[in-house]
Amino acid sequence: MTARPTLADVAARAGVSASTASLAFSGSGPVSDATKERVLAAAAELGYAGPDPRARSLRRGRSGIVGVVLEERVRSAFLDPVKIRTLDGIADGIAPLGAALLLLPFVGGESEGATIEDAPVDAVVLIGCSPRVGHSLEILRRRGIPTVAIEGGPTGDDVPDISIDNRDATRRGAEHLEALGHRDVGVVTLAFDAERTSGPVDAALEARATTQVTIERLQGARDVFPEAPAVAAATSSVEDGRLAARLLLADASGRVLPAERRPTAIIAQSDLLAAGVILAAEELGLTVPGELSVVGFDGIRVDGLRHDLTTLEQPSTDKGRAAGEAVVRLLAGEPAASLAFTSTLHLGDTTAPPAR
Repeated sequence: MTARPTLADVAARAGVSASTASLAFSGSGPVSDATKERVLAAAAELGYAGPDPRARSLRRGRSGIVGVVLEERVRSAFLDPVKIRTLDGIADGIAPLGAALLLLPFVGGESEGATIEDAPVDAVVLIGCSPRVGHSLEILRRRGIPTVAIEGGPTGDDVPDISIDNRDATRRGAEHLEALGHRDVGVVTLAFDAERTSGPVDAALEARATTQVTIERLQGARDVFPEAPAVAAATSSVEDGRLAARLLLADASGRVLPAERRPTAIIAQSDLLAAGVILAAEELGLTVPGELSVVGFDGIRVDGLRHDLTTLEQPSTDKGRAAGEAVVRLLAGEPAASLAFTSTLHLGDTTAPPAR
């Protein structure tokens, strides 16, 4: 079997030293364009693809990989435009590292691949809105892996948290409904706990809540509507939003509730959930916004939604980019501070004064 060509073979063919050939490949040293072209031409003639990345990683003491923890299956994550925008931002932020992104499932999942317990990563970004962020942080701290959280809640001084104004933003959406004249308002929330319990939110569920985003957005709604009933969805999806909304709008037999017994508006904690609320209303024969106003959160385009959703627009890409930039600073041995972004209320066509 023919031996694999080495960098020394390339250097000899090009008539340069091995160190010069190495610099020509890395692009990190004072090598003239002519010399670089000669080295690359010699490599092409010999069929040499470049230095072994595994050896380079060993020399640097790094894997060249940044992990991103996704609690749900990858397919589900890529159905959520917020996750896609966030991942785009992270990729932009870590670009100076020349590192790859590795999507990691939460430990204990069904995946047979790497998890946060054993993945060969240099750093990890935890994408928030997850009931298991705290447990993930414990694992990564034990491993000594530099970590950045996106909406992770209280993470400690050693873990920068990239957040948004969840409570204040939701309060602005609720105040918009109040200004329109709404008094009977319901809430469809994201998951509260690790079990992703769905259904009416009671004191017991709120007491065991572990998802900071869910808690803060519900607090913002109840700052304006203290008695607002809430229903938890298992996931941020159109279907789970539809199921949750039916508990607010219909009786046990599936018939729409009388006007005096149902909310005139619903605040949904994501735009996907809001799209599900609108779908449920349409199935029950209710018009939006004539008989039901709907407010979302995220500022994304939902496929199939014919409305211009009134929503709190959040800078998902900017959040991801900030998290990536924090990873770069941590790996350089520099401090990385937490950062908070502000959401903007977008007034669409899904809110109007109540009919009654």
